[in-house]
Amino acid sequence: MRECQTAGQHVPTDTYACRECEHDWPCPPARLALLIGFDSDRTGLMMYLAAHLTRALQALPDRHPALIVGQIIYWVPRRR
Repeated sequence: MRECQTAGQHVPTDTYACRECEHDWPCPPARLALLIGFDSDRTGLMMYLAAHLTRALQALPDRHPALIVGQIIYWVPRRR
C-alpha cells in the first residue's frame, strides 16, 4: 500500500486523528493530498481508504461504524 507523500505530517495516529492538526483523519489537508496523490485513480484511492477503514474499525471499537465510514470514505467525490 502506498503512502501519500504530499500529505506531509497529516497522517493518521492509532486513533485515526491527524498527527499534525489533531482533527479526524483524513483532515482537509490530507484529503487534498490524497486526491492529488492518487490523481485520477479513484479505484486506487478507495482501496487505500478501505484498508484504513478496516484498521479504524478495529482501532475504534466504541465508535459507531457508520461514523467511521463517514470519516474515512464519504468525503471522496462521486464520479460524474
